[in-house]
Amino acid sequence: MKAYKLPQAAGIGSLTLLEVPTPQPGRGQALVRMRACSLNYRDLMVAGGRYARGSVPAGLVPLSDGAGEVAAVGAGVSRVRVGDRVAGIFMQSWLGGQIGPEDHRSALGGAIDGVLAEYVVFDQEGLVHLPDAYAFEEGATLPCAALTAWHALFHQGALLPGHSVLVLGTGGVSIFALQFAHAAGARVIATSSSPEKLDHALALGATDGIDYHATPDWQDAVLRLTGGRGVDHVIEVGGAGTLARSLQAVRLGGTVHMIGVLTGQAEIDPMPIMRRSLTVRGVYVGSREMFLAMNRAIAFHDLHPVIDKVFPFAEAPAAYRHLERQAHVGKVVIRVD
Repeated sequence: MKAYKLPQAAGIGSLTLLEVPTPQPGRGQALVRMRACSLNYRDLMVAGGRYARGSVPAGLVPLSDGAGEVAAVGAGVSRVRVGDRVAGIFMQSWLGGQIGPEDHRSALGGAIDGVLAEYVVFDQEGLVHLPDAYAFEEGATLPCAALTAWHALFHQGALLPGHSVLVLGTGGVSIFALQFAHAAGARVIATSSSPEKLDHALALGATDGIDYHATPDWQDAVLRLTGGRGVDHVIEVGGAGTLARSLQAVRLGGTVHMIGVLTGQAEIDPMPIMRRSLTVRGVYVGSREMFLAMNRAIAFHDLHPVIDKVFPFAEAPAAYRHLERQAHVGKVVIRVD
């Protein structure tokens, strides 16, 4: 079979396509014929040696998010059958409850080999079934971006109808958060870098859009739109470069869900958090239990991911570069032919 590996984390150019033995499932395991994978910003960091330095093994098979069909099962497997359409969970050992240190060590495409390969062996406990109406390309978008947005809004945030949500940008997590919040009856305000991207957000249910190039003080625009109150929730994917503005855009006692560090690192002033009784919470994907709950909601509301572009397996490096340019709306997918 063919698989991509990172012999050294030295950028996208170090991504290498190799012929390797097809793995075989052991007891409690399932062999999955991968049909599609999707990219996250984390994957750019892994490829460039900027993610959890020292913890990413050399020769790693990258990518955490993929979907396919069960090709074979080992002894004792009862959760899946040959032919089932499945996706792997981001952290293979985080099945439910609170995350533990051991769960970090089971993260696909970082701590352990990921899914950018024709075949991957999973423990049966690390798989979930895809929503029935989903193509493999759609299913491949769920494990990280969708589940992170779901975790933030419904497990940490306890989102309710009538709440207001600010999503930053139009990448994968933000678009999923927009879709989930809109389906739940919340008001969604979106920021992005162009009117064209904002048109996408408005078509998906955002009530308002703010071009952060034309309006660099976008936190003031959020306050105007909410009558000076601020939003209940911020899906914060920028990190240090946007956090200070997010702290001003959220209401007194509101929540900023910290998801990404796209714009670098810097010191954080804790005074606005303290004075305004804010909650700033880190969100690191989610458990299998959350994944199953999310899939039930997806099926009920017939929600489908926004896929910006699909690349063939042989052009995986081009998919990385497309994501790196940040011109996309939604998810970038690789079809494993």
